Amino acid sequence: MTEPAPVFASGVDNERLNAQLRFLLEVDKLKRVLRQNLLVDGSRRENSAEHSWHMALSARTFAEYAPEGTDIDRAVEMLVLHDIVEIDAGDTFLFDGADAETRAARERAAADRIFPLLPEDQAERARELWEEFEARTTPEARFARAVDRLSPMLANWHNEGGAWVRFGFTRAQVMEKVKLIQEGSEALGAYATALVDDADRRGYFRA
Repeated sequence: MTEPAPVFASGVDNERLNAQLRFLLEVDKLKRVLRQNLLVDGSRRENSAEHSWHMALSARTFAEYAPEGTDIDRAVEMLVLHDIVEIDAGDTFLFDGADAETRAARERAAADRIFPLLPEDQAERARELWEEFEARTTPEARFARAVDRLSPMLANWHNEGGAWVRFGFTRAQVMEKVKLIQEGSEALGAYATALVDDADRRGYFRA
């Protein structure tokens, strides 16, 4: 693990500051984690840090499509944190059944290691938000998950089918994933369904 520079500031809780720096230096590794999806322009694979940033911005931009009363700040915070566990666990491809079976255990072990690098109060909040995102028991978590699930669909559509074509997915397989988007946002779910319909017309799915 990279250690913070040994600098001590007057009037600052240096132990707390160094814990925060240690965490931030560790999560810089998320920039190295490559996802299966390409960028929208198809030039290269997206990394998980880019994905997290784009999801946070997407949640803020799509706020009007969240269920009434949704705390968008909380949803954004979840999206900034949710992929940090991929530093240890790697990116689990949505349609990889074998990898998905071990995903929960791998990601929980990563959460156990990484979040406690923070000062205790911040570690507790980060873990709480990560657990909430995974459980989908609140409107904020369901909306955040909807935004997260829509992202690769947009990339695939703009890349002439992208991973759908590359791995030979059927329309039914993709529509099964749309259910989670519908659960978090009626409007985004309707858009995702229309996107799949158009992708089907373009021949992006295996018959």
